[in-house]
Amino acid sequence: MSDSELRVLSSLPDGFLDCGSRNLYKILNGPTLIHLSGSRPGPPLFICTLLHGNETTGIASVQNLLHHYGGCPPRPVSIFIGNVSAARHGERYLPEQPDYNRIWSGGLGHEYLMAQRVLNQMKELDVSACIDIHNNTGRNPHYAIIATRETPHLALARGFSDRVVYATYPDTSCSAAFSKLCPSITIEAGVVGDASGVDHVARFLHACMEADVWREKDIRNFDLFHTVAVVRIKNTCSIGLLGEDTDLELLPDVDRLNFSMLHPGTKLGVTRNGGSCLKLETDDPDRVLSDYLTTVDGELRTVKTIMPAMLTTDCDIIRMDCLCYLMERLG
Repeated sequence: MSDSELRVLSSLPDGFLDCGSRNLYKILNGPTLIHLSGSRPGPPLFICTLLHGNETTGIASVQNLLHHYGGCPPRPVSIFIGNVSAARHGERYLPEQPDYNRIWSGGLGHEYLMAQRVLNQMKELDVSACIDIHNNTGRNPHYAIIATRETPHLALARGFSDRVVYATYPDTSCSAAFSKLCPSITIEAGVVGDASGVDHVARFLHACMEADVWREKDIRNFDLFHTVAVVRIKNTCSIGLLGEDTDLELLPDVDRLNFSMLHPGTKLGVTRNGGSCLKLETDDPDRVLSDYLTTVDGELRTVKTIMPAMLTTDCDIIRMDCLCYLMERLG
């Protein structure tokens, strides 16, 4: 059986609740969807974890939750454990793999077929809500991401955080795909290893076990942001931190700028290529990189008032994913 083929289980495998993410391959042997019936009937809650093998808060919070219920949750729940092979090595994904959070809108290959099988099974089960759990590599507050601004999605997101990000690009994520079926969110729970992230996610999952958080009508006191673009680095360019003699050198504490409204002229780093290392990706053809970032005397600076997310000093992650997301405030 391929490492990317889906295993489907109807009970927790022995040792699952106390198994670290790096050892999951010993008992799961690949991407696994676990259907638990729960103590009362109803459509299942879908919880997605470990799409990135180095983001462990999701699996730890699910184990925390199931320990609380003695392995038998009060409502049906389907738990998807994604990139077990990458988790074994503590990597986001392996060189021969696609990003497991970019396979949910269709495509060629085992991983894309696996994602479609998960979607089809959950559609058949009339999934009630989707929660996809992630970590950041840079300093960010805990926040939730939605792909549609309909009230049930907003209510689910607000149940986790008072910071909500509306993002329609890229549309290949798990939560974007599930948003066509049910209330659906991605939650970003801070850096790996922060116990407060595990506790926060576990408390939120517990609330969703006890009540339909997404049915809440009175949604107040939250900040809503819109992701307008993603900034990526070109494959031909090198990236490092200040003083490392690369094409783009970022400030050593650049991630302190996440979720801060940056004024025009804010410095992010220095570049020797006039900003040509960067590219802007967006679903709006009228937006271009020079709308947001420019080079002034060799320094990379903001052009307009904008808020970044996911800035990090981990240059490997920047190359695998992006430099940052750019957001504007909606409310």
